[in-house]
Amino acid sequence: MAGRIRTGMAGWIFPEWRKGQFYPEDLKQKDELHYASRHVTAIEINSTFYQNQKLASFEAWAAQTPEDFVFTVKGHQAVTHIKRLKEVEQPVEFFFASVAALGKRLGAVCWQLPPNFKYDLERVEAFFKLLPRDIRQAIEVRSKQFATAEFVSLLKTYNVALVTADTADFPYLDQTADFTYCRLQGPPGGDHYEGAQLDQWADRLKALSTGKTIEGEMIAPMSGKQPQRDVFAYFVSTDKSHAPGNAVAVQERLGIVPAA
Repeated sequence: MAGRIRTGMAGWIFPEWRKGQFYPEDLKQKDELHYASRHVTAIEINSTFYQNQKLASFEAWAAQTPEDFVFTVKGHQAVTHIKRLKEVEQPVEFFFASVAALGKRLGAVCWQLPPNFKYDLERVEAFFKLLPRDIRQAIEVRSKQFATAEFVSLLKTYNVALVTADTADFPYLDQTADFTYCRLQGPPGGDHYEGAQLDQWADRLKALSTGKTIEGEMIAPMSGKQPQRDVFAYFVSTDKSHAPGNAVAVQERLGIVPAA
């Protein structure tokens, strides 16, 4: 059976999505998550980057979404940006104690390293050893210092997904885990995705979910038998105003129907 493809965006509260752009004109802000979760199949939570959320918040978000819906969460900045992966046993423990409240709604955790984080394989591996293996982990790096075969190998060893960013600074499509995590921020050199580019992404996501190889820039060549991967694909950042529309458009190309 092919892996599950989920598309969505980062967050659900964004003024440009209102007034008929994505949310209906008369929709109340308190109902936006309810609406969004019935039009896309996953949402990345940004607020966990800034502070650990309360149990009541996670429970309220889960209650507004369909049973089959999942969230992924950003790792706390105390780990990645303040302590920069050094001596992070306690903040990592606190973070996972917090997100455990999501239960089966937790699809994956995405750790974002700052752009000026220097390549340090030993420090990154020490961090990976702290992460629970029963929760999917992804990491976004934003420096080409990390574009090495050794780093790709390390990610594969710990089954950590290298985030596909679709940016000029980090254009690589390497698949390093048994699932795929995309934060599509481009397209590189442009400020919005054209229909043909969405076609290409839909084809790539389908290929990854069915265990096929894909074409594109890689740090290490994609070879050998590929697993059928679950896929998380979020439209974020530069083209954020169109993010919900892009996610829905890719769903439609793939015949994905969100739960009601």
